[in-house]
Amino acid sequence: MNSNEIRQAFLDFFASKQHKTVSSAPMVIKDDPTLMFTNAGMNQFKDIFLGNTPIKYKRIANSQKCLRVSGKHNDLEEVGHDTYHHTMFEMLGNWSFGDYFKKDAINWAWELLTDVFKLPQDRLYASVFEGSADDKLGRDDEAAELWAKFLPAEQIINGNKKDNFWEMGDTGPCGPCSEIHVDLRSDEERKIVAGRDLVNKDHPQVIEIWNLVFMQYNRKADSSLEALPHQHVDTGMGFERLCMAMQGKTSNYDTDVFQPIIQTIAKMSAKEYGKDEEIDIALRVIADHIRTIAFAITDGQLPSNNKAGYVIRRILRRAVRYGYTFLGFKEPFMHRLIPVLIEVMGKHFPELIKQQNLIEKVVMEEENSFLRTLENGIRLLDQIIDKTKSEDYKVVSGKVAFELYDTYGFPLDLTELILKENDLVINRKEFNEEMEAQKNRSRSATSVDTGDWIEILKDDVEEFVGYDYLTTEVRITRYRKISSKDKDQYQMVFNITPFYGESGGQVGDTGYIEANGEKISIVDTKKEHGLIVHFTKELPKDPTVVFKAVVSESKRTLIANNHTATHLMHHALREVLGEHVEQKGSLVNADHLRFDFSHFQKLTEEEIAKVEEIVNAKIRENISIEIKNNIPMTEAVNLGAMALFGEKYGDLVRVIKFNDSVELCGGTHVNATGQIGYFKITSESAIAAGVRRIEAITAVKAEQFINDKLNTLKEIERIFKSNQNLIKNITDLMNENSGLKKDLDGFIKDRLKIVKNDLKGNISVTNNVNIIAESIAVASAGDIKDIAFQLKGEVDNLVFISGADLDGKANITIMFSDNLVKEYDLNAGAIIREAAKEIKGGGGGQPFFASAGGKDPQGLEKAIEVAKKMVLHKIEG
Repeated sequence: MNSNEIRQAFLDFFASKQHKTVSSAPMVIKDDPTLMFTNAGMNQFKDIFLGNTPIKYKRIANSQKCLRVSGKHNDLEEVGHDTYHHTMFEMLGNWSFGDYFKKDAINWAWELLTDVFKLPQDRLYASVFEGSADDKLGRDDEAAELWAKFLPAEQIINGNKKDNFWEMGDTGPCGPCSEIHVDLRSDEERKIVAGRDLVNKDHPQVIEIWNLVFMQYNRKADSSLEALPHQHVDTGMGFERLCMAMQGKTSNYDTDVFQPIIQTIAKMSAKEYGKDEEIDIALRVIADHIRTIAFAITDGQLPSNNKAGYVIRRILRRAVRYGYTFLGFKEPFMHRLIPVLIEVMGKHFPELIKQQNLIEKVVMEEENSFLRTLENGIRLLDQIIDKTKSEDYKVVSGKVAFELYDTYGFPLDLTELILKENDLVINRKEFNEEMEAQKNRSRSATSVDTGDWIEILKDDVEEFVGYDYLTTEVRITRYRKISSKDKDQYQMVFNITPFYGESGGQVGDTGYIEANGEKISIVDTKKEHGLIVHFTKELPKDPTVVFKAVVSESKRTLIANNHTATHLMHHALREVLGEHVEQKGSLVNADHLRFDFSHFQKLTEEEIAKVEEIVNAKIRENISIEIKNNIPMTEAVNLGAMALFGEKYGDLVRVIKFNDSVELCGGTHVNATGQIGYFKITSESAIAAGVRRIEAITAVKAEQFINDKLNTLKEIERIFKSNQNLIKNITDLMNENSGLKKDLDGFIKDRLKIVKNDLKGNISVTNNVNIIAESIAVASAGDIKDIAFQLKGEVDNLVFISGADLDGKANITIMFSDNLVKEYDLNAGAIIREAAKEIKGGGGGQPFFASAGGKDPQGLEKAIEVAKKMVLHKIEG
C-alpha cells in the first residue's frame, strides 16, 4: 500500500467497527493556554476526557496532525539525524468514550495489524503495565491475558510506569497503556539479539508503532487514584512509522511519505540521496520541516518573532540553513516544494490545496529574509572560526556570539550548529550574561515610574461626549504623576470629556483645559482600563475647579477626514480586488491614513487609480453619515457591518454607514463625505506575506501634494524652456542618453575582448590543463564573469583564476571546465572561501564557478596564488 492507501485503510477499518471518522483538528492551538501546538491525538478530545463537553459520538477515528518541537516533547535536534524523529507527524487514532474497552481495543488492533496490514506476527511485541507500588496498582493482567490469545509469552513484555501508564497531567484522567512494537531488523540480526531485548531501547528498527491507552482512573490533587465513572480508550499509532513497517523500509524517510519530497530536493540541488550522510541529513531535515511549515501556515500561524510564530520561523530557518550549507542553495527554494507536498498529502488534507498560494508566498518571503541574514552571518562567523582556530582555542567568546545574534540577527542555535561542525563551542555563560545585560538595559530604557492616583472627586462613570461636543465644562476626578527617562508627565481623568481616547487605529485628541486664566495643554489622550486618560506636562494650580475643555477642532477635523476616507477605501478595495480583502491594521491621524489589508500581490497602477476614482466619487456625492449607536451585534451583522481586525466588540455596538460602506466603529467621522475634499494614495507596499499597506492623504495634505507635483512640472518646463511637447522632449533626451550608453557598452565590449585575448596569450599548461591566473583591469564583477564564461567556451580544460580592484574593493572569480571538476574533484566554491581570506572577504558558489568580494585589494595577488596552489595540488597530486 502507498501512504494514502494505508491511512484510508485504517479509517475504513474503524468505520466498519461503527467509528465516526472526524477531521484532524488544527495543528496550531488557539484556545488552550497550556499548549501552543497539538502534540498528541487526544488534544482535541481533552474536554471530553475532563467531562467538560458532552459525548457526541461514542466511537471516533481520525488522523491528527501533531507537532513536537517545544516543551518536554522536543525532538527538533534529532530530526533528520535519525530515521524516525519528526517535527510534524500524523497520529492515527481510534477512540471510545465510555463504550468499548480493553478487549475490543486489543482485538481490533491485532486484526488490523495482522489481517489487514499483514504485518508478520513474529515481529510484533506488546507491552503491558507491570504495576506500581506507589499507586497501589498491580500488573495489568487483563491486557496481558487478552494479548496471550495472539502472542506467545516471550512477545508480551512488562513495562514500567514511565512507558506504560499514561497521564494527561499532574491531575485528571489516566490509566495503563499497552504499546505495540515492531522489529524491522533483518533475520540475521534477529538471530543474534532477540527483539524483546531491544523494546524501548531507542533502537531505530525496533520501534513502537501503536499505543493503546485505557483511561480508567482519575488522578486527584493528593496523587491518589479513583475509578472514573466511564472508561475510555485513547489510541495513537505513528502513521510514518506504520508506513515504514508496511513498505518494508528501515527509515521513515524511505517511505513514499517523504521520498517524493526528498527526491525533488535532490534534483533541485543536483545531489543524490543515499551517497553522503551529510547531504542525506540535510535532505531529511528539509523534507520534514517543509511539512511542518506548510501545515502551520495553513492552520493560521505565520512565522514571527513571538511564541508559536517563532517556533515556525525557527524550523523554517533551520531548513534553509541546511539547504544553504550542505546543498548549495543560495536562492529561495523551499516554496518550490509545496506542489510535491500537495501531491503527497493534499488528498487527505485539502486545506493545503486551498492555501497553496498563501503558503508559497509566506515561505518565499521568509526564505529571502533569512538568506540575507545567513549570508552576512556566515561570513562573519567564518572569520570568528578562523580567528579562534588560529589562536588554538576551542571556545568562542559568548560576547562575540551575542553580537552576531543581537546586531546581525543570526540565531544562536545555528551559530552553535556551525561551530559544532568545526569542533568548537560557545561560552554560553558569557552569552547568557550579555543577554541578561541587554534585557536590563531594555527594562531601564522603558521603565516608567507611575504614581498612585490622587482622587479629587468621587465619580464612578466617566462619560464621553466627544461625538457631539468639542467643548464642554469638566472636572478632574483623579490625577497621577508618571516619570520616564527623567521626564515627568501627568495623567488626568475627567467626569465627562470631549477628548477621544486612542483606539481602533485612531490617535487620541489634543487640545487644552483652562480656568481662572490658566491654560493646560492636553498633549495626548488614551484609553486605559475603561478610563479616558488625558496627558499633560503640568498640573493646574488648583485641580479642584471647573475647567473648560476644548478639543483641537482643526486636528479633529483632519483626523475625521482620514478616518472616513479609510472606510471608503476599504469598501473600494473589496470592490476592485475582491471579497478576500480584510483589514489587518490601521493608523489614522491628522496628517495621513495607513491601512493594512490582506492581498497577495502588489496593486497595479490601474487598480490604485480605480480605488482612488471610487473614493473620490463617493466624496463628490457628499454622502451623509448614518450612525446607529448601541445596537445588538446580530443586528449590526444583518446590516452588513464588518468586524475589524484587532477590535473587541461587546453585545451592543456602534455602526457607521456611508451608503454601501458599513462598519463597526467607535471612532470619529465627518458628517458628510464632501468634507474630505480629495483623496490620494501616496504609497502601496508589502509589510508581510499576504499583507499589503496603503498610505493616503486627504483634504489639505492632498491639496499640498497636488500643488507640489504641479510645481515640479513647472520646473521641468523651465529646464526645457518650453511648456510644449514636454513628454516628447523628455523622451528625446532619454533616447539620446540610451544611444550614448549603447556606444559606451560597445567600447566596453571591445575593451573586454582585448583583455580576454591578452589572457589567452598568457595561458600556462600543467598536465594538459590550461591555467589562467592573474589580475585584470575591468570595471565590474559582471565584466569578469563575462570574460570567464567566454573563455570557458573557447578554451578546453580551463582553469580560470582572476582578481580585480573594483573602485577600492577586491573581487576574485574562479571558473573550471566541467570535465575538470569531475576529473580532479575541483570545487570553486570551497577554493574561493580559502582565497577570499587574503582579501578580508568571503564568497562562494558552485563547483565550476564561484566569486568572492573583499575590502583589501592589496591581497589580490596572494589570493590568486592561494587559489592556484590549491588547484595545482589537485591536478598534480
